[in-house]
Amino acid sequence: MAKSVAYINNVIHELEKVQTLESVSKKLSPLTKEDIEKLKHTSYSTKPGKVGYEERTEFLKAKDKRIDSITKSQHFEDFDSLNGNIENFIGMAQIPIGLAGPLLVNGKDASGDYHIPLATTEGALVASYSRGMKACRLSGGITSVCLVEGVQRSPFFKFDNIATVGIFIKWVHEHSEMFKQIVTETSRFAKLNEINSNIEGNSVILTFEFQTGDAAGQNMVTICTDRICNYIFKNFKIQPREWYIESNYSGDKKATALSFSNVRGKKVTAEIVLPRDIVRDVLKTTPEKIEKYWIASTLAVTQSGAIGAQGHVANGLTALFIACGQDVACISESSVGITRMETNQDGNLYAALTLPSLIVGTIGGGTNLPTQKECLELIDCHGVGKARKFAEICCAVALAGEISIASAMSVDHFTSAHEKLGRKKDGSK
Repeated sequence: MAKSVAYINNVIHELEKVQTLESVSKKLSPLTKEDIEKLKHTSYSTKPGKVGYEERTEFLKAKDKRIDSITKSQHFEDFDSLNGNIENFIGMAQIPIGLAGPLLVNGKDASGDYHIPLATTEGALVASYSRGMKACRLSGGITSVCLVEGVQRSPFFKFDNIATVGIFIKWVHEHSEMFKQIVTETSRFAKLNEINSNIEGNSVILTFEFQTGDAAGQNMVTICTDRICNYIFKNFKIQPREWYIESNYSGDKKATALSFSNVRGKKVTAEIVLPRDIVRDVLKTTPEKIEKYWIASTLAVTQSGAIGAQGHVANGLTALFIACGQDVACISESSVGITRMETNQDGNLYAALTLPSLIVGTIGGGTNLPTQKECLELIDCHGVGKARKFAEICCAVALAGEISIASAMSVDHFTSAHEKLGRKKDGSK
């Protein structure tokens, strides 16, 4: 939903309870040349096969990272822990996890280097994202900020006529404080932000927007909305002819123009300036070539009718979602975004990515499953108080991938990279 001045003022007020905007601004600044020169460049092995695997796992263990479940040295036997995650359990789908990075992030909640776990079967993906992360780290890091939050549930109501709809909407807004109280009594984490309505004839869609703390929150907002609707039925004098808990308007697990122009989950934006010499030496191209390709790419994707304009955000986010126990179907809305790349006045490359509907959580869902928990712990994003940090890392990961693919496309390296890394030795894909 479009945010009111009162809502934005409240967001700023809550932020400044913790730190001033001025202090946040300093925190978001990229590293200086002097700081970059002081960075440690201890790297992990990129060798293929068992030797490389053993060297990488030893690298992580030396950093006190627990990977017993990831490496299968700890056998899974806690079947009761799967309750709420799966029915009719028969086993695990084994998707390989690769290590990318380090990714240097300058965020309000995420700050520092992160080694990123990516679960995928697409050859060249981890290498491509790692290349983008390397270029970004040598450029002082990606600035990434979680701006606003809101998860919606949109029940549908039909009455006899428009006049009754008008009376209903008035009554609903008169009882908004009661609805907030119901939400507080229903959930420890949920908070009702606002209520909006969309009238069509004798029907109306009410959109309840919630903050969901560190949970992705789809189940949470469904239960809270159901409690509100039960109160409506008991107390509004006119019963609706029809009603449904979700009208298919909220944007749950689909790309929508509504989510793109507002927020669903977390709205995050990230940016970086890559010096010309980094673009040349690491990405093997120039800022001008990347800019020209991105103009052509944006023109083409606009003609395709896509919502948003980005390259392959779904690639990195899906791999990160699988590794870290997220609801993978939410890639439908989470990968909607807009990427911009241009040459600035100094001849360097400016790149930015905004994801307005990023659905992520660091508690609940699949985040406590063994390998998923370990992957979240690799980037210090498991548990309470970590969801905004995880969102900022997600957007930074996606931007690094956008930069890498645009670079490859701009000088026709895309095909050769996939021929080298994305094909089996027997020639099959």
